[in-house]
Amino acid sequence: MRARVTISQVADALGLTKGTVSRALNGYPDISPSTRVRVQAQAQRMGYRPLAQAQAIRTGRSRAIGLVLQTDVPGAQRPFLSDFLAGITRALSAESWTLTLSTSPGGAEMLTTLERLVDERKADGFILPRTFAQDARMRLLREMDVPFVLYGRVEDPDGCAWFDILGEDAMRAAVARLAGHGHTRIGFVNGGTEYNFSRLREGGFLAGLDSHGFPQDPTLIRRNAMTRQAGAAAVESLLAEPGPPTAIVFAVDAAALGAYDAAQRLGLRIGRDLSIISYDGIPEGGFVDPPLTTFHVDSRMAGARLAELLIRRIGGAAPETLRETAEADLRVGGSDGPPAHRSEALARMLSAPPTTD
Repeated sequence: MRARVTISQVADALGLTKGTVSRALNGYPDISPSTRVRVQAQAQRMGYRPLAQAQAIRTGRSRAIGLVLQTDVPGAQRPFLSDFLAGITRALSAESWTLTLSTSPGGAEMLTTLERLVDERKADGFILPRTFAQDARMRLLREMDVPFVLYGRVEDPDGCAWFDILGEDAMRAAVARLAGHGHTRIGFVNGGTEYNFSRLREGGFLAGLDSHGFPQDPTLIRRNAMTRQAGAAAVESLLAEPGPPTAIVFAVDAAALGAYDAAQRLGLRIGRDLSIISYDGIPEGGFVDPPLTTFHVDSRMAGARLAELLIRRIGGAAPETLRETAEADLRVGGSDGPPAHRSEALARMLSAPPTTD
């Protein structure tokens, strides 16, 4: 087994004192930038890695970031989790940092978990995924003066750094695509209203209607659909309206998959009798027939960028300088197209009760 490279060996190789090398590696301001770069390059060449426990005692840092996943919302993290974690851990490894991963129900237990991880010095800062419009996690960490970066945005941005995907732009683009197909009656199925992304995506959808001169019809909007079952119920409810939509935009893919179940029960064909466009890009969308047209989010890239921003935030960067957004990428399936030509036959199908075996 190869012997561990020590800080003394790095110092000897450079002809510097051990103290100078230590201070250079830990970013002390009394070390010149040129010396700091030279020390870091030599340490990397020699394969030097600091002992985590010793570094934590010297700097007061664990060189770990925290991520607490919420467990009381079924499937809330699943659509993006594996790629998201891969992005985080790869970015952290490049900087010799680690990830402290924990789980907790929401509410008071989530806040207790965050406090415990801070008290036990298990993390120097936190990534907060799936932000709420009024996010108690953010308020707690802000009051404790603990660095954090949001995966999303919040209504009160004071003291917040974030990385977010512009879901509102995707919803606006979805309306434009459907209008281009010839649809004028477009429904919207939103996610949980407690999440800030739902507020933004509904705003984007309504802005899309406005830009095409379509009325904002509240009878064509359903909310709080985060699962396939809830999505199916929302679609059946929309299609039971006196003037049903010919196309539906979904805020999340998990709910959009329910449209396929509803369509099957009603004897309709997705992409022909009913067009749908969604958002997330989960793999399951590629396995339905026809494949789901969706705005794909690069969760691996998002995880990496959040980790990089959080390290900078822990290092003292102002949160207002750490606010970044990116666009989702439209991946066209077969779930959207022109409105059905035989609208009278479609109306009859929609008004008929579902068949049962």
